[in-house]
Amino acid sequence: MSDAQVLVDAHHHVWDPAARPQPWLDEPGHEQIRRTFTPHDLRSAATRPIAGRRLTSTVVVQCIASLPETRDLLSLAVSDPLIGAVVGWADLTSPAIGDVLDALRSGPGGRHLRAVRHVVQAEPDPHWLQRPDVENGLRAVGERGLGYDVLVRDHQLPQAIRLAERIPELPLVLDHAGKPPIARYELTDWAQRLRALARHPQVHCKVSGLVTEADHHKWTIDDIRPVWDALLTAFGPDRLMFGSDWPVCLLAGGWNRWADAVEHLLDGCSPTEIHAVLAGTATAFYRLTPAPTKETPPCS
Repeated sequence: MSDAQVLVDAHHHVWDPAARPQPWLDEPGHEQIRRTFTPHDLRSAATRPIAGRRLTSTVVVQCIASLPETRDLLSLAVSDPLIGAVVGWADLTSPAIGDVLDALRSGPGGRHLRAVRHVVQAEPDPHWLQRPDVENGLRAVGERGLGYDVLVRDHQLPQAIRLAERIPELPLVLDHAGKPPIARYELTDWAQRLRALARHPQVHCKVSGLVTEADHHKWTIDDIRPVWDALLTAFGPDRLMFGSDWPVCLLAGGWNRWADAVEHLLDGCSPTEIHAVLAGTATAFYRLTPAPTKETPPCS
């Protein structure tokens, strides 16, 4: 398959609440996604191409603080060729974090573990990522050649900036662009923090989860474009990667509607730049196949 045909969804989830309870799904407003979702469901949903590309590979991401869930995802990656990489969970505060990561990597599907994530957005401590035990855990992640997915809300971005400053050797990817407050039309502080984070070259960013930060029912491409413009200016296409945040995106239109929006956002980008956002950046960060194309200048 040529580079021009590859489309990587760098951020999606699967879950079975009966097997692995997902307490966050019990929150009001999540009724539509309070059921089992599998990779087959994603294949059925992701029917719209982007720039002529159809979905070829994905990165599945943890949802709950659960080693059993991470093991489930790794096993799923073995059995389903759509999944190219897993972002799992491990307790970063544990003194045994290194041993835990080694066990995951040597267990079933362990070769698919490419990054770790913790739901920092739910942590009340405004300095959680700077806790000494957490920093020790993050260094253990980096020492094993793994990346770290940063999940924070816009007001928590200073934690991510300090993380990038304090552990520059750890590859980072900002999930959902740091959750800009699109629905409130208050992007100034978010954009300033984003630029500060993007100054660190080891940081990448997922163009994902944006529609659920907008008005779920009324969002338009004009609501998303200021965020896209800020991301493109701060990171350039070679540090941006497309993600659907499926099935959470069902709350705000679904995979195909988001894919349509992304195609419009990419207007004005060259084929090489489009490849970076839709496949190359994710391929490089998560070590997928095929290899990405070379670095390119920002979109015009």
